[in-house]
Amino acid sequence: QDLLSMQGFSRAILSFLEKKPGLIDYKVEKPQKDFKVIIEKSVKKVRPYTACAIVKNLKFTDEKILEIIEIQEKLHGSYGRNRKKLAVGIYPLEEIKLPIRFKAMLPEEIKFQPLEFPKIINGKTILSKHPTGREYGHLLEGFDTYPIFIDANNEILSMPPIINSEKTGKISTKTKDIFIECSGFNKEYLNKTLNMIVTTLKDMGGKIYSMEIEDIEKNITYLSPNLDPEKIELNKEFIKKTLGINLTEKQIITCLEKMNLGFIYENNKSYALIPPYRTDILHEIDIVEEIAIAYGYENFAPEIPNISTVGKEDKISILKQKISEIIIGLNMQEISSFHVSTKDREFKKLGKKEHSPLIEILDSKTENNILRTSLLSQSIRVLSENSDATYPQKIFELGKIFVQDDKAETQIKENENLCISLCHEKANFTEIKQTFDYIARMFDIKYKIIESTHPSFINGRTGEILINNKPAGIIGEISPTVLKNNKIKMPVASLELDIDLL
Repeated sequence: QDLLSMQGFSRAILSFLEKKPGLIDYKVEKPQKDFKVIIEKSVKKVRPYTACAIVKNLKFTDEKILEIIEIQEKLHGSYGRNRKKLAVGIYPLEEIKLPIRFKAMLPEEIKFQPLEFPKIINGKTILSKHPTGREYGHLLEGFDTYPIFIDANNEILSMPPIINSEKTGKISTKTKDIFIECSGFNKEYLNKTLNMIVTTLKDMGGKIYSMEIEDIEKNITYLSPNLDPEKIELNKEFIKKTLGINLTEKQIITCLEKMNLGFIYENNKSYALIPPYRTDILHEIDIVEEIAIAYGYENFAPEIPNISTVGKEDKISILKQKISEIIIGLNMQEISSFHVSTKDREFKKLGKKEHSPLIEILDSKTENNILRTSLLSQSIRVLSENSDATYPQKIFELGKIFVQDDKAETQIKENENLCISLCHEKANFTEIKQTFDYIARMFDIKYKIIESTHPSFINGRTGEILINNKPAGIIGEISPTVLKNNKIKMPVASLELDIDLL
């Protein structure tokens, strides 16, 4: 993402060519009077977080304005997942009276003139009449209130993630100072996005000022942005083992500096310093990749490994391939989701109570903070994201789920599961059972289904699958509560099965 702008690309090229290598120190000025954003309690259920900054002394041309808009939209589409995870707003500071409040209001009470629209309309009308509102209105679907940024004069700046105000949210060639906000659901994402924008504006000649962010619900105040470089520990032996080359410390530092990274030796440990705008460096292995790129892949000597074994496909892979072919023959679409998930997706959205022990990801840099405990959660997510697509929707996934097992070598047991979900107007228990019955016949599996209960399924329309009298899975109709939690508009019938037992 840091290469989306001409400034970011130029910065990387000059560093790689060793004309301006090393970590760039981006200075942030202290907040001036009223450089403050107040996050009110009302917005917490709709769009809970924001990261903000002010950049002064800019000289905009029409070309630079178009470039800023292009960067903004690229961030929306990539890092922001089409504004679902985050949205960015940029405003002329001369049109705003500080401080600013981030709050939620009833759609009918939100009234302003949106960008490129001839008159003042309310929040609900924006979603139905404004082109951007029609495109992104689904992001506010199901909420009773909508988020807004509003200044000390009660002038609405924007209704994120939809549209800015024509009066207070449109920069021009006369604009010298700007206010920037990123709003969304993950503070780490917002901070990184803001960092990318303000460092680009700094490279355009601007001066960055921090703002006080007051979170009323959490009763905390902090400064934004934070452009301090992140430290990741470096192990010389790990670099040698991974790349197969023995680099000196001087060579490592040179490689890091070619990639705009820094180096520090502290408390008898070596650390790489990560620029605030780099969102792609999460682990030591990412640093090793940066070193490899700087060293030059053409300088690595390929070697034939001294291995005398013959590889072959394992049994579970063959089984999964056969199952996949059979289900595709039933006119279903295979999906493939990440192994990582969120507690909200695995439990709250499935109507389940959180249980322990969970396999949590330490210091997760994204909202995904646990290993998934089921495939059903991922199927429901896919159906939720495609609720406006054509029906019927028939999907399946073959993949791993993770449970804690103290007897396992890694204390984590990986189960291979199958999940099938049918979503359409008449999806029911009978249809999903017929689907499983067909699969069982194809593999000559003897099974029985006994009535059961499960928080994600409808009581009386749920069964436990037994294979050789051992619990193997769950089958039934998804409960209306789960459908509502995930904004799914049609009935869903699902099954999840441990295929290790087949």
